[in-house]
Amino acid sequence: MQDRKVKTVRALERGLDVLLQVQARRAASLHEMHVALGLPKATLLRMLQTLGQKGLIWQRLADGAYLPHVDARARSQALTLEHVAEVASPWLKALSTRVSWPSVLAMPRLDHMEIVETNSPLFRLDSATLGPVGVKLSYIHTATGRAYLAACREEEREAIITRLRPRNPQEGSEADLRAILAETRSRGYAAREPLHPWPDRSRQLVLRDGRRSMAVPILLDGAPVASINITWPAKRGTDDAVMLRHLGALKHTAREIAMAIERAALAAEGRAPSGAIMAQFTAASAKSVSPGENS
Repeated sequence: MQDRKVKTVRALERGLDVLLQVQARRAASLHEMHVALGLPKATLLRMLQTLGQKGLIWQRLADGAYLPHVDARARSQALTLEHVAEVASPWLKALSTRVSWPSVLAMPRLDHMEIVETNSPLFRLDSATLGPVGVKLSYIHTATGRAYLAACREEEREAIITRLRPRNPQEGSEADLRAILAETRSRGYAAREPLHPWPDRSRQLVLRDGRRSMAVPILLDGAPVASINITWPAKRGTDDAVMLRHLGALKHTAREIAMAIERAALAAEGRAPSGAIMAQFTAASAKSVSPGENS
C-alpha cells in the first residue's frame, strides 16, 4: 500500500485491534480485552456488538467469551466443533426461553462426549449448573452420551463399546448396555436410568449429583454429529412430567440445529451433498485433541 499523507481513522483502528485480539486468542473475555487494549469496557462492548452484527465474531453462551466467526473458507475444509457451537448457540438461547432447565450440546470423541456449548449461565440455578465447555461426559452413564451412542451407526457403536469395555466385565453387563441402547432408539430419547455397572467416567458423579437428564441426537444424513440435553434437579420434577412438558421443545431444537448446520455447510461448499457433510464431521471429530479430564 502506498504511504499517503492522510490521517488514519482512529475509531476503525481500535475496532480492528479488538478483532485482532479475538482472532489471536481464539476466545477472549471482555476483561481480557480491557486489560490488553486499555479500552473502557463500555467502549469495548459497543465495538464487540458492531463486530458481531457484521458477522465477524460471536459470543459463546457457556462463558460469555467472544470468538472469531468461522468463515466459509474454514468451513469448506472441515466442520469443526467451534463451527457446530457457533451455529447451535442461538438455538440453545432460544431453548432457554421455552424450557425451565439448562442444556448442553456435546460432540463425540474416542471414548467420551465433549461439551462444546451450554446455555446454563442464562439460568442462574446453582442446583443445575452445567459445563463448562470442554467437560468430558460418559457415553454410558449420561443421557447425552447414550443419545449419541444409541443413534450412531453400528460400526461406530461397536468401536466405542470396544473402547469402553472393562477388562473383566460383569456377566450380562454388555447385553444390558445393548438393551438400554435399543430402548433408547425405540422411544426416541435417552435418559440416565437405568444405571449400568461398567466403571466408565462420570458414573460416581451421576450416582450422587441428584439430577435427572434427557437427551436427543442431532442428526445429519441419518447419523448423529452431536447430542443435546435438558438437565434438572430430581426433586423438582419426575422424569415423566418433565419429559411430557419439554421433550417436544428439545427435539424441535435438535432438528433446527441440524438444519442450520447443513444450510451453513451447503452454502460453504456450493451445495455439497449431505454425505460429504457427514464425512467432514467424522474427520473433524477424529482429528480433535481433547482437553484434560474435568469430570
